[in-house]
Amino acid sequence: MSKIIFITGTSTGFGKLMALTLAKAGHTVIAGMRGANGKNEAAAKKLSSFPNIEVTEIDITNDLSVNQAFESVLAKYGKVDVLVNNAGVAGFGLLEAYTIEQIRNLFEVNFYGVLRTYQAVLPSMRKNKNGLIINITSGASGHTLPFMIPYLASKFGVESITEGMQDELSDYNIENVSIQPGVYPTEMNNGSKTGFNADKPEILAEYGETATQKFNAMGGAMFGKMAEFKMNPQTIADGVLDLINMKKGTRPLRFPLDAIAQGTDVEFINSRAAIKAKWLAKYNS
Repeated sequence: MSKIIFITGTSTGFGKLMALTLAKAGHTVIAGMRGANGKNEAAAKKLSSFPNIEVTEIDITNDLSVNQAFESVLAKYGKVDVLVNNAGVAGFGLLEAYTIEQIRNLFEVNFYGVLRTYQAVLPSMRKNKNGLIINITSGASGHTLPFMIPYLASKFGVESITEGMQDELSDYNIENVSIQPGVYPTEMNNGSKTGFNADKPEILAEYGETATQKFNAMGGAMFGKMAEFKMNPQTIADGVLDLINMKKGTRPLRFPLDAIAQGTDVEFINSRAAIKAKWLAKYNS
């Protein structure tokens, strides 16, 4: 059955592939992006040329822009069946070398942007007592890594939203799922899409060459694994389609799609769920 699907961050990467994949499957895709009439005009026109895709302007860091985008879609279609929170930015560097403002900029996209779309779409989903929200997080969003602390903190925050809202929205038949994608060769990781990186070079200089070597070694290892396991971004788009096709009530809370992890991500998710169940039992007994 065809669904109305709103995806954020569709100008490049996962989002673009999701839009094409879901539209090809017969769904009506609202492809949200910033600068549809500006810097991303070419991408917007190209996506709009495909059947079942409608590009809409949305800046997820702006309350008014988010509200207007969803109001327009709801006025036209009457509902949003699926929301995919895909838009995001990367961030690399020493935590001490970040200004607070730069971390705030990162959270405006990765964390507050998700909150804005939830608040914009939930009234209609609750009214219809139906909906699916898919949040794209990170393969490491259950823990952290050096040189990526603010980024992973923002993604862990989205994991918290997903998990908590699954319970808060259970009476309204609205499901929440997070996808943990691991490392894929998208614009976010190849350097062509600038993120919010550490912006105090004087602090980096104080840490010296050792920190730089550690950062380069970690990056080299990640990119090496990405090539070794032939990580294909289409995997994430196909995963979103798989989730949409799943029967209501059978969707998992977390849906890891990371071949590099070789099953350790699933093990981590299962063990965390088991420990949480024990913790809840202690508090509820």
